[in-house]
Amino acid sequence: MYKQSNNPFSRNKTTKNDTIYRYNGKQVNKRFVDSIDIRDRVSKEFLRGAMREGNMEEAKKIAKERPGGGKPTTLTKELDGKIIESRKWSGINRDSKEPRKTTKGKGRNFRTVEEGAGMTSKGVASYKAKNPGSKLKTAVTGKVKPGSKDAKRRKSFCARSKGWTGERGKAARRRWKC
Repeated sequence: MYKQSNNPFSRNKTTKNDTIYRYNGKQVNKRFVDSIDIRDRVSKEFLRGAMREGNMEEAKKIAKERPGGGKPTTLTKELDGKIIESRKWSGINRDSKEPRKTTKGKGRNFRTVEEGAGMTSKGVASYKAKNPGSKLKTAVTGKVKPGSKDAKRRKSFCARSKGWTGERGKAARRRWKC
């Protein structure tokens, strides 16, 4: 059967401007998205100020007024069924005034400074599973023959990590025997 390419009455007609916005999975219009953007920008500034001052009651109140009302919320922008942009908001669920604990570079699969810093073999294996084709390896810690691949890896690491003067950097260099 012959199909007309530019049929104006076609049901599957799409144009370049057919972007679909979804708020928590429900389709919404552009005006709604713009209002969310404005509310988010304003509330983000107030939230930062309240948290900086340590006023958690005020921060909770502002978080409830944010998109999603303090609950985890997602806004996605789709074009031709593919997600172009996705943003997430999360509500505040902290009751104490203690600073939030974050792990920057450290975590379950990393050694502590006392252990010599760096990734564990389990951490390397999990990274390789998530990133197929990766050539990530653990540190060269043992005795190696001069000129071998491991010796060259160690020499390269030691050369590029000379400026690592922090606690973790020094521990990593000790572990690699630099």
